Amino acid sequence: MAEYHLTAPLTDADVQKLKIGDIVYVSGKAFTCRSRLQKYIFDEKNVLPFSTEGRNVLIHNGPVIIKENGKWKLMSFMPTSSIRFEKWGAKSVDEWNLKMIVGKTTMGEETAKMMKEKKCVHVSPRSVSPNLWIDSIEVEDVYLYDELGRIEAAWFFNLKDIGPFIVDIDTEGNNYFDKLDGEIAKRKEKALKELGIDENFKFTKLY
Repeated sequence: MAEYHLTAPLTDADVQKLKIGDIVYVSGKAFTCRSRLQKYIFDEKNVLPFSTEGRNVLIHNGPVIIKENGKWKLMSFMPTSSIRFEKWGAKSVDEWNLKMIVGKTTMGEETAKMMKEKKCVHVSPRSVSPNLWIDSIEVEDVYLYDELGRIEAAWFFNLKDIGPFIVDIDTEGNNYFDKLDGEIAKRKEKALKELGIDENFKFTKLY
């Protein structure tokens, strides 16, 4: 396990050195995305109103932001579960030329395949409340506010060494959580044998 401090926009070299289980801190330019933005672009065939060429870190997040004294102020920042957006994951990586997706948990096989092809990673917050990062996140701009609403709009952030994140999908398509599931299954099998419990044992349902 290694630790890296990266600054976006990210390069192929930046992300190719990352392996599952590595720890990452991220600085630089990023933008937010939830289901409504992806549906608006990919399903409803609208044009993305900004370039992702110099902003290739996407955060699955619906931040709480208010306007105070004429400026946007971030009140709450909590990445949401990325697997919810698997339908558009591969398209997002491909068409937006992403190098990193930030979100809780992980993503599916199709997104992982595209990440391998396009050299992109997925990272998930590790053992920290993301709201502790508020002072390290500057709100730069917002797009599609009127069309999608405050939560679903695409917010532009400038990050200042936020983390730690754990790499859960690397540029080879390896998935940290798949690896954990395999280890858990082996330990479960061993535990059941030691306890004399049949492997077909089923937990009692409470409903």
